[in-house]
Amino acid sequence: MADGVALLLRVLAIGVGATAFMDIVAIVQSRVLGTAGPDYAPVARWIGHMPRGQFRHGSITAAAPVAHEHAAGWLVHYVTGIAYAVLLVAIWGTGWVRNPTILPPLILLLVALVIPFLIMQPAFGFGIAGSKLPRPWAARSRSIAGHVTFGIGLYLAARLSLLLFPAFI
Repeated sequence: MADGVALLLRVLAIGVGATAFMDIVAIVQSRVLGTAGPDYAPVARWIGHMPRGQFRHGSITAAAPVAHEHAAGWLVHYVTGIAYAVLLVAIWGTGWVRNPTILPPLILLLVALVIPFLIMQPAFGFGIAGSKLPRPWAARSRSIAGHVTFGIGLYLAARLSLLLFPAFI
């Protein structure tokens, strides 16, 4: 039982740490490059319209805002990061947690690009892989870079968790 709790706490720390790493990199990039920083409100807006039966939008930016969408978007973002950490450990096992390597999280997150490219972007009204956006390759590049950064974050957070919580399984 204690090992299960320790594993759960380690995986939570890895998911939160990787998500924070991704956010820090995105914020630094936005300041250095003068681009928009991370905004997860559209994700919360999309989810907020689902109980009303609306799963696709002509443009998510034109859809009616939902209550607390900025805070809810960040919450969904961190819950998603934790879910990816759980999925990573479910696929590669606790051995990866004991001895993290970079390849498994990168494989997982590159495969997971199907979610924004084939589900979220079309549902937001942006087309498959952002094809309806004015600069589709810019959107694709941001998605790829975000996923790679998050994959690196999973690895770094797992390594850091070994230092911070050495008494694990």
